Amino acid sequence: MELMHNCAFMVLSGDLAGVYRIVVDAPELGKTIVMRLGDRKEPADVDKLADESPRGARKCSTRKEGNPREKECHRLVGAPLWLDRDKLLVLRDQEMLQEVEIVLDGICYQTPDAELDPHSSDATKKRHERKQILLRKRIEAMAPFLSVDSMRKSLLENRNFSQLVREVTQRSPKKEKGQTSTGRNKKAHQDGPTISRGLVYKCLTLLARYGFHESSLTLRFDRSGAKGVPRPCAPGGRKKPGARTEIQRQAKLAGIEIPPPEQPGMSAAWRDLVLWADSKIPSPKPKWPRRCTLIVNAAFVRKMKEENGAMVAIKPERGTYPNDEQIQHVIEFETPRLIRLRQGTTTGHFNRSLRGLNGKSWQGVSGPGHTWAIDSTVGDIYLRSSIKRAWVIGRPIVYILVDVWSTAVTGFYVCLRGPSWDMAKISLFCAGASPELVADLWGYEFFPTLVPYPTLPAMLMCDRGEYLSRAAKQTGTLLRLNESFAPPYRPDLKGLVEVLHRIAKDEQFEFVPGSIDARIREMERRRFDPQTAIFTVREYVQHLYLHFNHYNLTADRSHRLDVHMIADGAVPSPAGLWRWGHGVGLGHSRKVDNHQLVTDLLPSAAISVTRRGVSFARGVYASSETERDKWTESARNFGADHQRKCHYFPGSTDRIWTPNLAGKGLLNLHLDDHALISGDATFDEVADVLKYSLRSNGARTHEKRMMALDTLAMQKANIDVATQRTSEALAAEADPPPSLTDARNLEALPTSITASAASQAHIPRVTAQDPLFLEMMDSILNSPADGEKASD
Repeated sequence: MELMHNCAFMVLSGDLAGVYRIVVDAPELGKTIVMRLGDRKEPADVDKLADESPRGARKCSTRKEGNPREKECHRLVGAPLWLDRDKLLVLRDQEMLQEVEIVLDGICYQTPDAELDPHSSDATKKRHERKQILLRKRIEAMAPFLSVDSMRKSLLENRNFSQLVREVTQRSPKKEKGQTSTGRNKKAHQDGPTISRGLVYKCLTLLARYGFHESSLTLRFDRSGAKGVPRPCAPGGRKKPGARTEIQRQAKLAGIEIPPPEQPGMSAAWRDLVLWADSKIPSPKPKWPRRCTLIVNAAFVRKMKEENGAMVAIKPERGTYPNDEQIQHVIEFETPRLIRLRQGTTTGHFNRSLRGLNGKSWQGVSGPGHTWAIDSTVGDIYLRSSIKRAWVIGRPIVYILVDVWSTAVTGFYVCLRGPSWDMAKISLFCAGASPELVADLWGYEFFPTLVPYPTLPAMLMCDRGEYLSRAAKQTGTLLRLNESFAPPYRPDLKGLVEVLHRIAKDEQFEFVPGSIDARIREMERRRFDPQTAIFTVREYVQHLYLHFNHYNLTADRSHRLDVHMIADGAVPSPAGLWRWGHGVGLGHSRKVDNHQLVTDLLPSAAISVTRRGVSFARGVYASSETERDKWTESARNFGADHQRKCHYFPGSTDRIWTPNLAGKGLLNLHLDDHALISGDATFDEVADVLKYSLRSNGARTHEKRMMALDTLAMQKANIDVATQRTSEALAAEADPPPSLTDARNLEALPTSITASAASQAHIPRVTAQDPLFLEMMDSILNSPADGEKASD
C-alpha cells in the first residue's frame, strides 16, 4: 500500500485503531493528513490543533426516546488529523495497516445524464430533474474540496478547512431581507440551494467517507423513506397510514371528534403471524380469497368453545385480524416476485415453462505522475483479423501516454478507429487502471516495471485535435484533469511523446466495418504485400507491451541524474526515475477506483436482458450475481429489459460492466462459453464480420427465390401430368366406377375375385393384420412383371 490522496486504510489495533482516509500526504513534513471515519475518538499521539473542539465537528443530536419515526443522522467527521508518516509506514511493514476500498452503491455509478424510462410518470421525471439540478449545484459548491491543490494549500496554511468553508458559503445565495420562506425556497430552486456551514461539513463527511469524487455527493432520494419502506403500526406509536375512512370523513364534516379506525394498521406482530401462517400453506398456493382465509384461520383464530361435546372455534371479532388487502400487501412486500410466481404453480410446471434458460446449444513538473503527455499516430504496420486471419483489417491507431518527469511510458492503447476523444479516454483507462486488470483484458502476462503503478495525473498535455472538444472538457471535469493544449503547429512543445512513437506519420483510410474491398484497393495503391502482415490487434498489443517495458527498464537517462540522485542510488532509466521520484516524495498519486474509471472512461451502450441471457454485440454474458438474482427468469416472466446500460472495453469482448442496481459497485459480466463471438477478439473485429455478412444478404435472398421458382415449376408440371393421366383413365373406363367402400374392399381381395363379383356379393372388410391380406400383399410383391415368365 502507498500513502496517497484519497486512499482509505484501516489500523487494526493500538491507539490509532480505526478507519481513515488520506487527504494530503506531505512526506516533506513527515506528516500524513487524514480524516477519521466513523466515531471521532482522537488518538493520543496526534498533533492536535490549538482548538480542542474544532469548528464543524459538532455532535449530532440523537433521536428522541419513544419516537420511532425520527432517525439518527450520520455523525460528521472531525478536524483533519496530522499523523506521523513514519509511524504509518512502520505499521504498514508490520501488517497492522491495511488498505480498504469503500465501494458505493450501484446507483452512485450511474452517469449524471442517465435517461429515465420513457414510460415514467411526470412526478418521477420532475424528481429526477430536481435531483440533477441539486447534484450539479452541490458539485459546483464543493469544487474546492475536490481539488487536491486547494486542500493542500488550505491545510498547510491554516491547518484546517476553515478557509475553504468560508469560500464556499460566501459564494452561495443568501436570504434577502423581507423574503418569505416560500419565496426563498422558490429562488433556491432556480439559483441553487443556500450553502450553509452545516451542509458544507455534511458534504465533506460524504467525501471523506466515500472518496473525493463527484459520485460521493450523489443525492440518495432512494433512502428517503418513500415507497417500499415498511411502516409498522405499533401500539402507542405510529398511527395507521393511508386516507381516512368514510366514517372518519363524515365525523370531520359534522364537527365531532374523529373516531379511531375500526380496522387497525398492520403491526409487526401481525406481520410475523401472517408470514408464519403463509409459510405453512403448501405450494402451489391457492387463490387470494382462500389463501387469506387459511391464514386467518391458522394465525388469528385463538379461542375455542365446547358444543355438544366437541370443541368449536370462536370466530374472531372485527379489528382483531388483518383484512385481505393487508394480508396481500404483507406477502407481496416480503416475498420477491419470482418466489411468488413459483409459489403459484407446481415445481414441474415451473421447470418446464417458467424457469430461466441456463443452457444453450453454442511539464514545471513537480515529480513523476504529475504531468502526462498523450498523442496518437498511425502504426506503420498492417494487422490481420483474429476472426478470419486471411483478412487484413488495416493500420492501427496507437495512443501513447508518457510521464514528462521520468519519460516513462505509463500506458498505451491500440485501436482501429479514430483519432477521437472516445479512444483517448480508453487509453487513459489503460494507463490509470490496475495493470493486472489491463493485462487480463488484453490477454498478456503482466510483470511490474513502474513501481508504484501509475494513477491518473494532475495535468494532461494534449494536441488540439480531438482533445479540444466538449467531451474532453467533461471528462477532465469528472476526473479532475487539468488539460494543457499545445499551440498550433508547435509539436516541439510536446516533442517527447512525438519522438517516442518511432512510427512514420502517414494517411490512413477510415476503418469501416465490412469494407473488405476498400482495404484491398488501399493495399494495392500502397503496393503492400498482405502476406507480410502477421499480427492481430491483441498480438500487436503484446508486442508493444514488451517493447515499452524494455524501454522503461533500459533507456539511458544518465543526463537526468544530478549528484544528489547519483549519491542516492537512482537508476538512470525511466522506471528508475519513476521509482526514485516517488520514493523521495516528489511523485503525484491519487486513488481512483477501477469502478470509477470504468464508468468515466470506457464507452457505454445498451444491453438486453432477455430470457436467453444478457446479450450485447451478439454475445451472451453472465456472472454469479445474474444467476443468483435470476435475471433470465425475470425477463421471461415479466418482460425483457432493454434500458440497462453497460460499459465495455473495445479491445476485448471477454467482459462487460454494468451498475449493480440491487447492490454495490459494478457487476463484472463474462462472456458465456457458448456465445456466438470469441473472447479473444475485439469489438471492432466482431462488427467487421457482422457487417461483411450483410453484404451477401441480397445474393442469398435472390438464390433462395430462384430455387423456390424452380420448385414451383416442377410441382406444377407434376400436377399437370397427373391430371392428364387421370382424365385418360376415366375416359377409357366403360363400366361405372364402384363406390369408395367397394373400391377399398376390392384392394384387399385376392386376385381371383373380379370386380363384377365384388359388386354383387357381400364382401367382408379385410384389415392389414389379417392373414389373407398379408398373403395377398406377398403374392403381389413377389409376382413377376408383365411380359416376363415366372421362374420355377
